[in-house]
Amino acid sequence: MTSRRLFVGYLVAALTLSLAAQIGLGGLSPTMAADLEEPVITSYAWAPVRTVTADGTTYTYRELGPKGGIPVVFFVHLAGNLDNWDPRIIDPIAEHRHVIAFDNKGVGASTGRVPFTIEEAAEDAYTFIKALDLDLIDVFSFSMGGMIAQDLVLKHPDLVRKLVLTGTGPRGGKDIDKVVGTTYYDIVRATVTRSDPKEYLFFNRNPAGRLAAKAFIKRLQERTVDRDKAMSVEGFQTQLMAIWRFGRSAPSDLSVITQPTLIANGDNDRMVPTVLSEDLHRRIKGSELVIYPDSGHGGIFQFHEKFAPLAVEFLGR
Repeated sequence: MTSRRLFVGYLVAALTLSLAAQIGLGGLSPTMAADLEEPVITSYAWAPVRTVTADGTTYTYRELGPKGGIPVVFFVHLAGNLDNWDPRIIDPIAEHRHVIAFDNKGVGASTGRVPFTIEEAAEDAYTFIKALDLDLIDVFSFSMGGMIAQDLVLKHPDLVRKLVLTGTGPRGGKDIDKVVGTTYYDIVRATVTRSDPKEYLFFNRNPAGRLAAKAFIKRLQERTVDRDKAMSVEGFQTQLMAIWRFGRSAPSDLSVITQPTLIANGDNDRMVPTVLSEDLHRRIKGSELVIYPDSGHGGIFQFHEKFAPLAVEFLGR
């Protein structure tokens, strides 16, 4: 009996020393060590800022949610940086999925020159994604980000498993080129009223829209640490002209997109007319379309309580 107790004691001691050695002397694999050191963050307000360098450009990104599986990469709107994502959209997705939001080339804290065309922006996005050693992703996109996402999936179809296109339209879509005039007009209105331009660009100017706009802008301020670098005026103008060229270009053949696709918008989008969401739906076989009533370009933000669960369900299938 005594020898048995001694054996058990030696075994416990050996296991303890082995574990201590792994923890103290670096015996754990990098993945195991990272899992021990980093808790799973599911709040965008606390998502860590990271960088990766590829082809001479340093891309800045934030990631959250549990690692493993197919990540969801977020493609942001015109003049948008990492601080422009609604946490009420990202956080529910990050509860179950690895989420990555990034500043494309020349945007926010990422280095380099803002691309002159949407095609070039799509290639820069591809460079970033491959720099993270990702071979398969789901895409969540909004506005200009949806235009970039379309070009990405058309050129690199094997990279994308599922596609979410919100507040966006197809290449050559009717009146996309008018976004320049609409944007400058609403910037002037916002300047006069000392408001954020997104209150005018994304929302209807009625009581429901105004209330939703203020709530949205407030949510964008929830993160108080490691805020991103603001978009430069030159970069903003370059992006705006890239959208104008996209709108004036010959249409792409969207019938070749076979990925499951969710399309959403408000019923009164002044930036990228709502009829273009319906056009995307007709041209992408098997796609799903959701149009929210009494809302504009930012309909998914105004109706985040309905849209977020829908997006989570779609991406989780």
